[in-house]
Amino acid sequence: MTPPADPGRAAPIIAWLLEAGGSDATDMAIVDELARRLVDAGVPVSRVWLASEVLDPTIDARALRWLPREGATRLQVRRAESAVNRRDIAESPFRHMLDRGETEFRARLEPPAPESAFPALRTFRAEGATDYLALAAPMAARARFSDVGTIVVSVTTDRPGGFGDSDLALLRAVWPAVALVSQMRGVVGTARTLLDTYLGADAARRVRAGNVERGRAEPIRAVVWFSDLVDYTRLADSMAHDATLALLNDYAGIVVDAIDAAGGDVLKFIGDGVLAIFRDADPAVACRRALAAWRACEAGIAALNVRRAADGAATTRLHLALHEGELIYGNFGGARRLDFTVLGAAVNEAGRMGALSRTLDQDVVLSDAFVAASGSPAAFVSLGRYALRGVGRPQELHTLDPTAAAPAPSAAAAAP
Repeated sequence: MTPPADPGRAAPIIAWLLEAGGSDATDMAIVDELARRLVDAGVPVSRVWLASEVLDPTIDARALRWLPREGATRLQVRRAESAVNRRDIAESPFRHMLDRGETEFRARLEPPAPESAFPALRTFRAEGATDYLALAAPMAARARFSDVGTIVVSVTTDRPGGFGDSDLALLRAVWPAVALVSQMRGVVGTARTLLDTYLGADAARRVRAGNVERGRAEPIRAVVWFSDLVDYTRLADSMAHDATLALLNDYAGIVVDAIDAAGGDVLKFIGDGVLAIFRDADPAVACRRALAAWRACEAGIAALNVRRAADGAATTRLHLALHEGELIYGNFGGARRLDFTVLGAAVNEAGRMGALSRTLDQDVVLSDAFVAASGSPAAFVSLGRYALRGVGRPQELHTLDPTAAAPAPSAAAAAP
C-alpha cells in the first residue's frame, strides 16, 4: 500500500498553492513555482503538463507545460485545429482515463517495462523518461461554470527507478489543491471571455466594474456605425441554412475585425446588421476611425468575394450608414435580462439612413452631423436632403467623394 504523504513535505506546497491561486501571479508563474517546489521537496519531476478544455469561441483546450530548461509555457488548441488534436487526444492516456472514469494512470517507462501502446509515452521513453503519472479531477456540476469540467495533469521523471512511493504520495496529496486553483482561475477566465465575446470589450469592462443595475446609463457622444449586407434577404431565401450561416459569419468576421482594429466597439448583431460606436475626446478622430474601418471592410470584402466566387459561393457587399451625436450608453431591459447597448435618436436615425441607402444606390451614406464632426467636408459629396421615416425634419445626407483623398488617420485613430 502506498504510504500517506509526509505532511512536512505536502502541507507547505498546498498552503502556497491556495495563496498563489488568488494572487496576481500568472498561471505560468504558478506552474513554474510548483515544479520548483516539487523538486525542492525531493520529487524528481522532469516534465509537468496541466490541461483542461475551455469554453471559448476560438480555443478548444489550453495547457501549461513545464520543462526544466524552458520553464513553463502556455499551449492551446484552436477549434480550427481540433480534428488533428482530437486524434492525438484519442490516443492519449488522458482519453484512456476519462473513457473509463478513472482518476489516475501510471506507466513505468524504463526497460525492462514493455513499450507503451500510447504514442506520447513512447516519445517520453525515447527522450529518457522512466516513469509517468497522470491524474484527473472531474468537477461536480455545481462546482463548475459549464459542461467543461475535467482538469488533468501528468508528470514524468527521468530518475532511474522512477517515482518512489513517497513521491507518488506527495503528488497525490498536492493534486486536489492544484486542481482547485486551476478550476478557480479557469472559471474567472471563462467569465471574462464570455463577457468580452457577447458584450464587447468596453461594455464587458463596465459590467465587470459593477455596472449591472437596470437603468444605469450615461450620456456619451459617439459616431454610430450601422451596416448590413446588400440583398441579404434575397440571398438567404435562395440558400440552405448552413450556407446562410457561413455567409453571415464570413462577412461579419471582416466587419468585426475592421471595427476592432480601428478602435470601435461592436455592440449588437441585428440579423445581417452590425451596430457599433466609435468614441474619442476629439470627434474628428472618432470619424476617422470609422472611415478607416470602412476602408478595411472594403479591402477585406473584396478579397473575401474573390475566394467565395472561386468556391461557387454567393457574394455580396456592405451598406454603411455613419452618424454622429449624443447617445445613452448602459443597461436596459428587464430585471433579470439586461442588454448593455446604446439608445437615442442618433441610433434610430442611423438605422433609417441605412435603409435609405438602397433607394440612393449608395454603399456609404453619411449624415450632415458626421460630416461636420469629421472636420474634412471636402472628402464628401452631398446627396441632397431627405425625409427619414420617423424623423421630424429632413436631413442632408452625404457620401464619400471618389475624387477626394481619404482623410489620413491620425496616430490616435490608427492606434487606439
